Amino acid sequence: GTLEKCAVCQDYIKERLLRAMDMAFHPDCFKCHDCPKMLDGIPFTTDADNQVYCLDCYHRKFAPRCASCSQPIVPEEGKEETLRVISMDKSFHVGCFNCEDCGKNLSSGEDGQGCYPYEGTLLCRDCNIKRVQAAGSK
Repeated sequence: GTLEKCAVCQDYIKERLLRAMDMAFHPDCFKCHDCPKMLDGIPFTTDADNQVYCLDCYHRKFAPRCASCSQPIVPEEGKEETLRVISMDKSFHVGCFNCEDCGKNLSSGEDGQGCYPYEGTLLCRDCNIKRVQAAGSK
């Protein structure tokens, strides 16, 4: 039979062949675009340009960033999905979506909870009322 060429190094594949994305690779050549991790037999994904990434690097590079802590909003270890809160065109981890005055979490959904923005600031209902009253008394 004819030998296939590796899509990365262009050498002929004489031993084990790894096939992904309709291309042939040496297992050692099929690596993450951003780190040295070999992706043979582990989950991977591609970007719009068909560059291959391990899931950690992909999330680090492309995940939305939390407006509060600046960290990427990514699934927890072993999970495939994550929740994020979007408010005022910004993304937040659920645990970072807090009142900017008192620190109370705004995503719990308890009575009276929720986000009551005031002049671009994330506030709980109580702190929103205090700010509105303070602004009205000036």
